[in-house]
Amino acid sequence: MTAGSRGAPALMVVGTGSHAGKTVLVAALCRIYARRGLRVVPFKAQNMALNSYVTPEGGELGRAQAYQAAAAGVEPHVDMNPILLKPSSHDGCQVVAMGAPVGHMSVREYHDYQPEGWRLVTSALSRLREENDLVVIEGAGSAAEVNLRDRDIVNMRVAVHAAAPTLLVGDIDRGGVFASLVGTLELLSAEERDLIRAFVINKFRGDVSLLEPGLDFLRERTGVPTIGVVPVLDRWRGDEEDSLGIEDRMRRARPDAPVQVAVVRLPYVSNFTDFDALADEQDVAVRYVSSPEELEGAAAVVLPGTKSTVHDLEWLRDNGLADALAAAAAGGTPVIGICGGFQMLGRRILDPDRVESSLAEIDGLGLLEVETTFEAEKRTTRVTGELSGAALGPAGTPLHGYEIHMGRSRRGPDVRPLCRIREPGGAGHDDGAAAPAAPVCGTYVHGLFDHADLRDAFLDGLRRRVGVDPGAAAREADASGELDRLADHVERHLDMGMVDRLIEEQR
Repeated sequence: MTAGSRGAPALMVVGTGSHAGKTVLVAALCRIYARRGLRVVPFKAQNMALNSYVTPEGGELGRAQAYQAAAAGVEPHVDMNPILLKPSSHDGCQVVAMGAPVGHMSVREYHDYQPEGWRLVTSALSRLREENDLVVIEGAGSAAEVNLRDRDIVNMRVAVHAAAPTLLVGDIDRGGVFASLVGTLELLSAEERDLIRAFVINKFRGDVSLLEPGLDFLRERTGVPTIGVVPVLDRWRGDEEDSLGIEDRMRRARPDAPVQVAVVRLPYVSNFTDFDALADEQDVAVRYVSSPEELEGAAAVVLPGTKSTVHDLEWLRDNGLADALAAAAAGGTPVIGICGGFQMLGRRILDPDRVESSLAEIDGLGLLEVETTFEAEKRTTRVTGELSGAALGPAGTPLHGYEIHMGRSRRGPDVRPLCRIREPGGAGHDDGAAAPAAPVCGTYVHGLFDHADLRDAFLDGLRRRVGVDPGAAAREADASGELDRLADHVERHLDMGMVDRLIEEQR
């Protein structure tokens, strides 16, 4: 037994490429085994994502691992995602280690940091295996990136370290699944190939019997069985970690829905899953827009979070969206900024220590009388409170969410806060801003719409604005019900007996 295999069994899920369905399959497996009474947790050694979440302790991890933790019925913990990379440029990113930022690094600088990253990865995995009955490990991107083999700390190096039987997932919806599965296996080392115990074909549409010649070929060519052909699950969505998920969301948007919410698709958009709960409403469409023309017909416009506020602010000006947002607000359309979007709505952004860019200051969009100063210290915390009114909903509406930002914003004398954040001991502080006349507001709080009270208040205001009766709105299933629906779907189409044996043989 190797050092990495002590403790609870581990099962690993890797993919032929990004968006193959690893995150979803891990969540489903966590749910399946949690329903059987096991203490199961997810693990992803290194996550490159701009969708992040805050743990109860104030640590930051990938939003996908928080989603998987919810599937397992446990609170998210930074051990589940010890290294989080948040891209801020084409060749650099903020590195978050064990929930806290350790600096912005170029690719080469991060390569130098990886020995320390590997130590954090193996220590976190060891703790999870000591404290639980099962750890379901997710890889990243393709398991066979040969150019990264000597720097791998998230794919097959983890599988080898953990001696974890591994499922290789391919996305048939994008085409070329048989070549992708065989090619991935061919590019692995002999030791790594031995750990690939089964294939899973994901996102299938049609008659599965038509795949049988291909499945026979896979078995004959590789000796590896295919233990599941998982069909596309109609009208399902879950938290995802990369921007490929936006494409799926755009395809699922209902063009005829009476309530159209436009979310600006910034180049460095972060936490785009903030708006998934809105899209779950049957009379709502969430459209991701990149041009001024696409704002037409929107009942509200949201400027979301970003990992590169200054860059994306300049992008808004270059493509005309800055003027289009101002025109929308002047015409009475609610414009809401979240985190970086809130900062951009303000009058000015100051960066005296060059925390984010080479500019000491830059003018904002000027839709809120707010001035933001970037600071080196990142605030990561969960929050509760209530609205003071404005476009998000009536005063007193409960608010729940989390903050992840590196700036502080000061309101002008005529600008009221958007909400009051409660703190232990009865104290509190004001957050955000609401314009005195136009329907423009902003907040640092992510995850606002995940909670029904605020979501209903916001959408009911939009429904009245477009002439829809709020009382007639049909609500979608709750998040817990959706996780059970996902688990049921995977359990029907995966050979769980084989998965059980892969887990049990480690005991």
